[in-house]
Amino acid sequence: MGGESGYTRVVRLGSVLAEKPRNGYSPKDVPEWTGLQALGLGCLTVNGFAPVQLKNVPDTPMARRCVLADGDVLISRANTRELVGLAGRYAGTGHPCIYPDLMMRLRPTETQCLPSYLEIVLGSHTVRKAVRAGARGTSDSMVKISAALVEGLEVPLPSLDRQRRIVAAHDAFERRIRGLEGLLSKLRFAEQALSAEVLSRGSERDEVPLKTVATVAAGVTLGSEPVGAGTVELPYLRVANVLDGSIDTTDVKRVRILRAQYERYALKKGDLLLTEGGDLDKLGRGAVWDGRIEACLHQNHVFRVRCGERLSSDFLALYTASPAGRAYFQRVGKQSTNLASINSTQVKAMPVPVPPLDEQERLLGPIRAVRRRSEALEKQITKLRTVQRAVVEDLLVGRAGVSAT
Repeated sequence: MGGESGYTRVVRLGSVLAEKPRNGYSPKDVPEWTGLQALGLGCLTVNGFAPVQLKNVPDTPMARRCVLADGDVLISRANTRELVGLAGRYAGTGHPCIYPDLMMRLRPTETQCLPSYLEIVLGSHTVRKAVRAGARGTSDSMVKISAALVEGLEVPLPSLDRQRRIVAAHDAFERRIRGLEGLLSKLRFAEQALSAEVLSRGSERDEVPLKTVATVAAGVTLGSEPVGAGTVELPYLRVANVLDGSIDTTDVKRVRILRAQYERYALKKGDLLLTEGGDLDKLGRGAVWDGRIEACLHQNHVFRVRCGERLSSDFLALYTASPAGRAYFQRVGKQSTNLASINSTQVKAMPVPVPPLDEQERLLGPIRAVRRRSEALEKQITKLRTVQRAVVEDLLVGRAGVSAT
């Protein structure tokens, strides 16, 4: 930015829109290909647009009114308070796409405001804060924003030349991040290949019921929490925190228990956590707890598996996530439409291979090395995202001239 600074004009967003914000259309999806697809709400992420939830929909005149053009800016109008108002600039998927009723389409007057710049502004801290504050609903789990709120948002509006330079700085970070994400994807593929190789040798080993080499326990049940003396309030992990191969602690709730119950529900570093179920993809999903939160509990819908001396929790995690492990959970789980569950008896009865411990450690060596590289890349990406946001915030008000080199 060459030291450029000074006053940046602030305007109401509605003053730079070529048309009123428009809600989309949500027809019932169909299994067959129709030539027309609809975006899911998950296509708007904290990092912009991602075509990760596409579904086939009937090709009708009503649907065609909501067909998107490259560069259209989308904003979610309903979601949790934390996620409502996520925005992204649509990029063609190769087929005509419409946007759902839970999104609004914004088309700026490009002689005043570039779509690529508007996307960046809508993701800025100041605008996100205003959106969350203005969202309305009876519960934070589902709030909505109105077109009037969107039109009334105050946004910085520098010259088009300055907008282009802000976009260029932002895109420089994006190119660097995409390169690192590509490398991370390759490392994850390598980890999967190594895991498959390790487990392919398991067919030659005897299997034993999990309960003979580990203890399995359910967690604390919510509701009717004790109060008064002799109680303690602690963080606990839910199904939403236990992902496939990792633990997400960005949103950890707290629960009150009796102090005497702490040892019963407390987690230790190295415990394998497995989800009881819910959606089919959550059945037996799990990861090893790394102890990042001291004095942490687990909910009753999350099983804690604590391995004995004969079994490494990392080795067990590989097996439960393998096709053989998934097949076992699918076979014994109780299933209904799109939902499934397993109980502790079934987890305890799961047949698992148990090679000698030194062999487990030897087999895990290459996998752990790849994971260390992946973790380092993840930290680098997170740091770049943090710097990117800080730089863009400064550029929006004319305080910085920094590139992503």
